[in-house]
Amino acid sequence: MTFTTDNPVFVTYMITAAIMVIKIMAQGWMTVYRMLKSDEGLASPEDLRPGLINKNPRPEQLEISDYVDRSRRMHRNDLENIPAFLACGLIFVAAAPALLWANILMYGFVAARLIHALAYATKQSHEVRATFYTIGSVAVVAMAVYVLVVMVEKI
Repeated sequence: MTFTTDNPVFVTYMITAAIMVIKIMAQGWMTVYRMLKSDEGLASPEDLRPGLINKNPRPEQLEISDYVDRSRRMHRNDLENIPAFLACGLIFVAAAPALLWANILMYGFVAARLIHALAYATKQSHEVRATFYTIGSVAVVAMAVYVLVVMVEKI
């Protein structure tokens, strides 16, 4: 029953994991959109080859564009944080936490990541971004510690 929709903790994981997967994928597409809109911020020298979208490539397209690079940094940040949540969340479900704790930690992580993205997109200070990174990080660490405690008790 652990990994079925009859388990409300697993349902919480499914919802939060789906939101975070959409966030990762959408951020990648946002970066592409910004590159196309601004015609700058390309990442690799081979991107200067003429093609259907970039018919007139120019060397300056490889220069850093904050408009594009901000989205790229946000995507990289998601890729550094969300996979740990996806993996840890699954073993957390298997450890059978109380639904209240699962909701607090998993939805808390999602909220922290979404607010972190908003803070990044609106050019808030590192301190503001770090606050929401920390909240999300603590949620994942708490899930991991919970799993370890439950497993040690079973040994």
